[in-house]
Amino acid sequence: MEFFWYVVLMGILAVYLVLDGYDFGAGIIHLFFAETERDKKVITNSIGPFWDANEVWLIAAGGVLFFAFPTLYASSFSGFYLPLIMILWLLIFRAIGLEMRGQIHNHMWEAIWDKAFGIASLLLALFFGIALGNIVRGVNLGMVQNGVSTQEAHYFFLPLWNPTFSPQANELGIIDWFTLFLGIVSVVALTIHGANWIIYKTNSSLNEKLKKVVFVLNIVLLVLVCISLQIWHFIEPKPFHNFIENPILWFFPLMTFAGIIGLFKVRSFQKDGHGFIFSTLFLVGGFASTAVSIFPNVLPSTNKVNPSLTIYNTAAHEYGLNAGLSWFFVALFLVIIYFIIQYRVFSGKMDDIGYGEH
Repeated sequence: MEFFWYVVLMGILAVYLVLDGYDFGAGIIHLFFAETERDKKVITNSIGPFWDANEVWLIAAGGVLFFAFPTLYASSFSGFYLPLIMILWLLIFRAIGLEMRGQIHNHMWEAIWDKAFGIASLLLALFFGIALGNIVRGVNLGMVQNGVSTQEAHYFFLPLWNPTFSPQANELGIIDWFTLFLGIVSVVALTIHGANWIIYKTNSSLNEKLKKVVFVLNIVLLVLVCISLQIWHFIEPKPFHNFIENPILWFFPLMTFAGIIGLFKVRSFQKDGHGFIFSTLFLVGGFASTAVSIFPNVLPSTNKVNPSLTIYNTAAHEYGLNAGLSWFFVALFLVIIYFIIQYRVFSGKMDDIGYGEH
């Protein structure tokens, strides 16, 4: 049952990455490339009916984490308390940036909320990449000092950064050169994803320009991914051991690179949705590859005193996991019905679907 709920949790997070990921990317495009009022409206129209529903997947992930892996929930929400609060405020500002902009038709008012929406989207993409970097790198579980655990084995707390900015320091920080690098990868990947969504859902005058942007950023993304595979060895000496032991798992890295390779053809796609499919392949493949590489760990320990948190030593009692099974399928059915209706109602181009006008 632990493995089943782990797959459910990773699946929910992957769906959130794809769906809210294009919201973040659209916000970044809005910040840097939308120069005219028409372009700004088209971008917000493309995500207007979807963004708040997309964020529900993050809440669902938190619910599954609380229910199925309570020890991991308690450890993560205390140890990552500071960045989680920052993410919460960024989510709030991104939302009110969308909702408040159309309340008053004044240039200064609209400019303030445009910046709030764009900057919050950019920082959210960065912080979620940094969060993934922290999970890959691990944390000092038990707050071990001089070989002695000063706290409970699953407890940790991280400052925003440490003086050395190193991922191998004794006193780790949330932001170091490794986690920041993965944050940059996240920003580039989600910018591409958001651009592909805008191309797919609109006939904006930006679309041809965005195809060129996607092509250039895809070159940057390929270079960054190749570098990340090299620097991973500084964090984990044997990062591919799970793939070597189970060759079928190479499917996920192949999916990742298939997404990147496909995106190089973005300027010649006959259908606007093809670019979005390939950026989705990259995001899902990259996320799955990362999860598989550290499995069964869900939060590695950087010391040898306390063991890493795994899906087995953080899971709830078997009875509770079984009891939640039937309710999960009921919820899954309702969610599928909701999203089918939502995406059918708002199928096609969104240029003329007004959002934020009051």
